[in-house]
Amino acid sequence: MPQTLAEIRSLLAAIDRRPKHRLGQNFLHDHNKLNQIIEAADVQPNDTILEVGPGTGALTEQLLQIGASVIAVEIDPDLCQILRNQFGLDTNRWRLIHADVMANKHTLDPSVVEALQSVAQFSLIANLPYQIASPLLLTLACDHLALTRATVMVQREVADRITAPPADPGQNRSGKDYGPLSVMLQSMFNVQRIMTLPPGCFWPPPKVDSAVVQLTRHPKPLTHEPQKLRALVHLLFTRRRKQIGTILGRDAQLPPGVTPAMRPEQLTIQQLIAIQQSNVE
Repeated sequence: MPQTLAEIRSLLAAIDRRPKHRLGQNFLHDHNKLNQIIEAADVQPNDTILEVGPGTGALTEQLLQIGASVIAVEIDPDLCQILRNQFGLDTNRWRLIHADVMANKHTLDPSVVEALQSVAQFSLIANLPYQIASPLLLTLACDHLALTRATVMVQREVADRITAPPADPGQNRSGKDYGPLSVMLQSMFNVQRIMTLPPGCFWPPPKVDSAVVQLTRHPKPLTHEPQKLRALVHLLFTRRRKQIGTILGRDAQLPPGVTPAMRPEQLTIQQLIAIQQSNVE
């Protein structure tokens, strides 16, 4: 049985602590939603799960009961104390890393990298604070190919950006949410929005809706040079209101169907990859 709201409150009260707003701590206590997330993640015995922000261990407990191995990364020392009290010292199926999962904007913490080095493949399950959602997902997508699936809770705004299609006036699509996060994740993964979570599913309730998004890595990625594509996409979308001919220059080699007058949000992922493969800087 997942933790109840009363149990979550009690675990924090036992160490005289409350949720920390600066760390984006909002604890999911809706049992139906938690069970739906576990079902969507399709966790199997002996799977390796990277759980970022395990909190009080509500999801961790379910994952261990299924028979998965959990590498949990928690930045808050108070929550680490709660997790140690519940699950004990590290074993071959449970490891707790007290760290910020991101060493910097583009690199995982070395202890997390070390824990993942011996793993042939792993899944990510996480309730991601706004400030780390994009850099973590982009880093795992591009630099850690052993990640096969991610099931993440993020602010709805981030979910909109992850799943956004390019602009298409004929379909009444503005492309305002389409950008580097959309392009890079969709080039590496099949992206699906699973559900929306209203604020009342969490304690304390956040000010905005959240959403669960699932990323399943393509058997054959659309690009084999994600870092080069990432650099091109960054160049284009930092000037997204400019025409690509202005951004790339008059001598740029553009693939069929792409004109200098187009803007970045109009380009499909395939077109962006074609531009990158033309060695346009």
